[in-house]
Amino acid sequence: MPKQKTKSGAKKRFKMTASGKVKAAAQGKRHGMIKRTAKFIQNARGTMVLCDSDAKIVKKYMPYAR
Repeated sequence: MPKQKTKSGAKKRFKMTASGKVKAAAQGKRHGMIKRTAKFIQNARGTMVLCDSDAKIVKKYMPYAR
């Protein structure tokens, strides 16, 4: 049985927590920061845990990250 490959884009963008949840950087902070509110920028700082439906997709891309 051959080994499965991890999607290289997924391994750069996502990390797994010890409990098996998926961590990702906040979205919407690449460009156009002038039109964003200060509250949005403060709330989008750091990383956040993905919801279950999105995490399910990411886990398919990273078969050995569990």
